[in-house]
Amino acid sequence: MLTIGRLASYAGVTVRAVRHYHQIGLLPEPERDASGYRRYGATAVVALIKIRTLAEAGVPLSRIGTMLAADAPSFAAAIDRIDRHLSEEIQRLETSRKQIAQLTAGDSASLPPEVVSYLGLLRDIGASERMVQAERDGWILIAARWPEHVRTWIPVKVAQLNDERIVRLYRLLSEVLDSDHVDDRLLQEAADIMAGLAEEAEAAGEIEGPPDGEDDELPFDLLDALADESDPRAQRLRDLMRERGWSGWNRMERVTRSPH
Repeated sequence: MLTIGRLASYAGVTVRAVRHYHQIGLLPEPERDASGYRRYGATAVVALIKIRTLAEAGVPLSRIGTMLAADAPSFAAAIDRIDRHLSEEIQRLETSRKQIAQLTAGDSASLPPEVVSYLGLLRDIGASERMVQAERDGWILIAARWPEHVRTWIPVKVAQLNDERIVRLYRLLSEVLDSDHVDDRLLQEAADIMAGLAEEAEAAGEIEGPPDGEDDELPFDLLDALADESDPRAQRLRDLMRERGWSGWNRMERVTRSPH
């Protein structure tokens, strides 16, 4: 969980801006904890990055809340209306008009084009919209911290989609997310696949971690927190991974077992 200062730093805004977003109701303000501090989770980071992106594109703060809550067609229609308005003042607002036009692509507002393309491939292999949305929010967190590394990571992720186990995993997780109940059979199968992939990655020396030369675990912590905040079944999947000897899925580490 993050303090307001770390939240602002991660999302690339000022603490003053965060407090202003709280004041106008654009970003929910968490309750104080037992120590008297307000703590923020991964969902707040994603929301703040989206607010910052729209604000930098010239969208009035009074409209951002409505746009973020809108469905995809309504969002696109709102963008088109703004673009027409800016076209009438093209000489004075040319830069803003170009930024607004970019938002019609949806995900491209806050993600590199390589990631947007990858999300399309997930849809092609049968991942549900909820699964794609979860993946998208995770990439928002990663791209905000390590934008220069995304271009080298995405080709690896695309190549992995040729593995039938990866495809099956995305379909399993999609089925889990789209269900209103806990199907332990699906979670068990997903954990089996993930543990098997982890074993292979470890044997090949390919366990993922922070980029070379960087000691930054915060994005991985936020990815775990984002999963927990998005769906309570994430904790069950994490427990199943631990039973199979692994501490998680975003930051794969073998569990050290104590001798009996």
